[in-house]
Amino acid sequence: MSFLKALWPQRTGAPPSSRESLNGPAGSAPLSADSPPGPAAGAGVAPGPMPPGGPFQLLVERLPDPVLVIEGDPDEPAARRIIFANTAANALFPIRLQGARLVTAIRHPEVLEAVDEALLGAPGEALMETGGAQERVWAAQTRPLGEGASGKLAVLTLRDETDVRRAERMRVDFLANASHELRTPLASLTGFIETLRGHARDDEGAREKFLAIMQAQAERMARLIDDLLSLSRIELNEHIAPEGRVELALATTDVLDALAPLVGEKAIAVETRYPPKGVATVDGDRDQILQVAQNLVENAIKYSPQGGRLLVEVIAPTGDDSTSPARDPGASRITLLAPDRPQGRRYALLRVTDAGPGIPRDRLPRLTERFYRVEGQKSGGERAGTGLGLAIVKHIINRHRGGMAVESAEGRGATFVAWLPLSEDRG
Repeated sequence: MSFLKALWPQRTGAPPSSRESLNGPAGSAPLSADSPPGPAAGAGVAPGPMPPGGPFQLLVERLPDPVLVIEGDPDEPAARRIIFANTAANALFPIRLQGARLVTAIRHPEVLEAVDEALLGAPGEALMETGGAQERVWAAQTRPLGEGASGKLAVLTLRDETDVRRAERMRVDFLANASHELRTPLASLTGFIETLRGHARDDEGAREKFLAIMQAQAERMARLIDDLLSLSRIELNEHIAPEGRVELALATTDVLDALAPLVGEKAIAVETRYPPKGVATVDGDRDQILQVAQNLVENAIKYSPQGGRLLVEVIAPTGDDSTSPARDPGASRITLLAPDRPQGRRYALLRVTDAGPGIPRDRLPRLTERFYRVEGQKSGGERAGTGLGLAIVKHIINRHRGGMAVESAEGRGATFVAWLPLSEDRG
């Protein structure tokens, strides 16, 4: 960071403002590529204010990582002030940084301690995790910049390590989950193979029965691995907002068309309610939105009785649905995911209601946990699945900066609701 050090004078005297530090003294000519270069490094000239027109402002402003310069006294934490912030830093923090106290922007003790170390003349490092629906991990590095007029100077840079941390966690989670969930079907396959090689070798009826069970177990393992990989990919990019536009009602229609054979097998009556064409256009990844709709509708079909009824609604525009009451006075409603939202944001809402057995109130908060099933079954049965569907839905909706809720009562069916931000340039 030696180039940053050149932005601030090392001699005592009047401290430059952040603009003067980057542009030269007040009233000087603006920066340009034709300005004369400063003294060569190592020429024996004491560092001083950057000559007018130096290229440093453009260089620092265009750095992809947030950069802050802090002035203050490590013995007086309240006196630490931000005297410069580049474009990336101003985009990261929701407050005006210029002249602000450092603690109003950063409250992580480890980062503040690293800044103090730099103000005392030693480099510092720390990790900073930001909360919210889209959790981010930043690697903070601090370096001393010498003396200023009102205190010592330090530079703080932040590097986004979210992708690296997510990749590490993805590998660990995948191995842990796969080894745990594959143990049962693998043990089952091993047992059947041993049986077929033993006393059931010449029993044609037993052989056909066992082979059918083995095929079902192998298919379940394949679905489990596919879902684990899908969930890992979604989590890896969860902090990156998707690009593109999707008509939610049209996507839902495509899903219902694809699931028509399942609906026909159970003779389920499906009712749809959609807004006018183009009203429910959302910002999003079409494949992932289709995955959300398919998971919700497929679950509703799976838990609906033979000859039951299914209601699928798309509503737009609407507000954030996080605090809405239950539509059925006898049902319980829980918000599984609330969006981090700007004031006044509008949404398109997908609501899927079935007439199945319902979900007990105490089970509702756990529905988006990995491998959780209301019945507590881990394999087999008519409703066998991987237990990852709703976890996938939640992470997709979180990536889209949306929300998710469930409403249910035992014996009265269940309603799942997902809402996604409308495209701002809709219409």
